[in-house]
Amino acid sequence: MAVRTVTRLVLLICVAITLPLSGTSIVGAQGGTDATVIPDQLNLRSGPGTEYSVVARLGRGTALTLLAREDVPANGLWLYARTGEGVEGWALSDYLDVRADFDLEALPVRPETGAPAVEKPSPAADSAPQPPAGGFPEGTGIPAQTAANVNLRVGPGTGYRVITTLSAGVAALARGRDGTAQWVFVTVSGQDGWVYADYLRLLSGEVNALPLVDTIVTQTTAETAAPAGAAMPAPVTRGPGLSSFGYGGHVDSFAYPDLMRYAGMTWVKRQIRFSWGAPGNIAAGAIEQAHANGFKILLGIVGNANDVTLPGYFEEYARFVGEVAALGPDAIEVWNEQNIDREWAHGHIDPASYTQLLALAYNAIKSANPNVAVISGAPAPTGAEGAFGTDAVWNDDRYVRGMAAAGAARYMDCIGAHYNEGIVAPSQTSGDPRGNYYTRYFWGMVNTYYSAFGGARPVCFTELGYLSPEGLGPLPAHYAWGADTSVAEQARWLAEAVRLARSSGRVRLVIIWNVDFTNYGGDPMAGYAIIRPGGGCPACDALAGR
Repeated sequence: MAVRTVTRLVLLICVAITLPLSGTSIVGAQGGTDATVIPDQLNLRSGPGTEYSVVARLGRGTALTLLAREDVPANGLWLYARTGEGVEGWALSDYLDVRADFDLEALPVRPETGAPAVEKPSPAADSAPQPPAGGFPEGTGIPAQTAANVNLRVGPGTGYRVITTLSAGVAALARGRDGTAQWVFVTVSGQDGWVYADYLRLLSGEVNALPLVDTIVTQTTAETAAPAGAAMPAPVTRGPGLSSFGYGGHVDSFAYPDLMRYAGMTWVKRQIRFSWGAPGNIAAGAIEQAHANGFKILLGIVGNANDVTLPGYFEEYARFVGEVAALGPDAIEVWNEQNIDREWAHGHIDPASYTQLLALAYNAIKSANPNVAVISGAPAPTGAEGAFGTDAVWNDDRYVRGMAAAGAARYMDCIGAHYNEGIVAPSQTSGDPRGNYYTRYFWGMVNTYYSAFGGARPVCFTELGYLSPEGLGPLPAHYAWGADTSVAEQARWLAEAVRLARSSGRVRLVIIWNVDFTNYGGDPMAGYAIIRPGGGCPACDALAGR
């Protein structure tokens, strides 16, 4: 497709988590083999939630046998586990490294037993609508929600100036705390500030798990496309979404439908560039062509990055996708790679702002045709925000968790994801010579995105591909990481990725990037194409099982 990430810079992130130890012993790293603890210390609790008492504190690398799960996605995915010493309790899945082939959905559901150790929030606090837990790793942020009207201040205390007043139910990212743990440093729709801890509900983890910070906010004038506390519309009737697994390919000319059918594909993807005032019927030809050839069609609809800050633009985009939905496509992906400034306005990248657009688009699509599946725009897989700053790029793991904290799960049938920088087999979870950053690995992407929404929505790869220069010549310097991948490896890995996705229980759709693009310039699209120079398609044979 015409939209790609030109440079992928990965910055390895080390997160250290320290929890208080008083009153409970540390359990050592030994026991079962289903999962291991990621942070330095993790609470094992008597029930599935932070309001339950701590039964043990687990050290980094503690091995666990997974026994059951709860069935409350909005609470994050809590798992009932046993240590090697036989201690049993509940842990949040976001803080566990679960074996790649372990199917969490196959675990039996265990009902809550016992009472919380502390009093739950008052009915007034509970009355605010709750978005799904996003599961930020402790140390980078925890998704949160205001429990009542509360002042956002420039510093941690009532003596500091008020920036604005947040209403109850506003999504926030808790990023730090003061020394008393009475004040929490948060980001709300791009604005940093401090709120009193009693008026903030963390959706996972505890205030004490946040790092100590002493930031005093000086920038309070920046405007965002979605103002802090902007009301979110109620979602309309959902419809069936994507009821079963499928796979297909992103096409340029759609000149190879027979080869695609031979490869077992039932889906085709095309991308449409939206411009203000365009009628929805510009998508009619693509939809009719796909259906006439017996394929379902996913339309990726993306507008202009610099237009997203214009008044009324979100509503105009929603009008357009609603008109497209009325034409009968099978799925629509709302935007593309909105975590980088090539696709979203520089200085305005914000998952809460995108969720505002997603909500309007979802309601317009489902109102026009509830049978059309809505897929959230797939972020660019990247770790580059430390190098370029968050005005230009957000790391995709932080971005999708920000979407979850903003309530995006209410406005999608599937979580959009891209995976296009692999140079090892999709079954591998280590061994990439560039390092073990999660975007290098198929399972790293699946588990990161699935866990971000607590298992509330499946993952849809709207772009999954392997780059091979074989038969095409040298790659551009910033794609040199793919130089040693052969066409045979590309074919084998694509088939394996589809097989793993189908059996994972976490993935609902795979769109192979790509079928027949021919550009091989600064963006070497032809290197990803499964139709190779000369017209052969080894990947088609591999996908067909031949």
